[in-house]
Amino acid sequence: MTAKNRIAKFTRGFFYPFNSIAFLHRNRSLYKFAVLPFLINVLVFTLVVYFSLSSFQALVMARLPQGDAWYWLILHYFVLVAAVLVIMTLVFFSFAVIGSLVASPFNDVLSERTAGLLNGVVKDEPFVWKIFWQDTVRVWAVELKKIAVFMAGMLALLLLQLVPVLGTALYPALSVVWTALFLVLEYNGYVFTRRRLTFRQQWRIICRHPASMSGFGLGIFCVLAIPFIQFFCIPLGVVGAARLLYDIGELG
Repeated sequence: MTAKNRIAKFTRGFFYPFNSIAFLHRNRSLYKFAVLPFLINVLVFTLVVYFSLSSFQALVMARLPQGDAWYWLILHYFVLVAAVLVIMTLVFFSFAVIGSLVASPFNDVLSERTAGLLNGVVKDEPFVWKIFWQDTVRVWAVELKKIAVFMAGMLALLLLQLVPVLGTALYPALSVVWTALFLVLEYNGYVFTRRRLTFRQQWRIICRHPASMSGFGLGIFCVLAIPFIQFFCIPLGVVGAARLLYDIGELG
């Protein structure tokens, strides 16, 4: 594959979350499955921000350095900026992880209905609570495993910062790469789980399409980073992943 083709596939993968807005608009039957993940996103984000700000007020503001000399003022603002950046990072990652976990049962339904529209096999089965809760337990078990791996990776990257200069320089880029990879596994995982693929099989599919998948992961990351647009991240990611897998011949 030429560099030009890789760039084209990366770019196309990047825009799947964004152009899924038009897909949802054309297929309004998906609205009822997308609205709950959206509302869950709003609720989770509100709670995360509220408790983060409360912790910020209690743990950070009261411990900022104080003094009359000019250098104390500089240190005060330096610590304040660092604390704000840390809080924003925690809000971002906790929002991405917790929101996906809570909304995962509804995401599974949205992914299945999207796949049905793409394959031309639309199931209009009645909603049954017993089946829903069985699926919820199954999906949450998979989600918790993925989140455990993601958090272990983030912890390793935080420990990397203990390495002077090099660790601090590498951490921002590596954390973005690791998060984007998690988002690829997260949103494609709803299709993979229904096909009962093992982690190795899932990873093999992702590695077969590195440019498209990395572009898609970065696209989701950007959606998460845009204020207010981030509320739509879950339904756009779920629909975008199903569409991407369909277009590259991996929907199954």
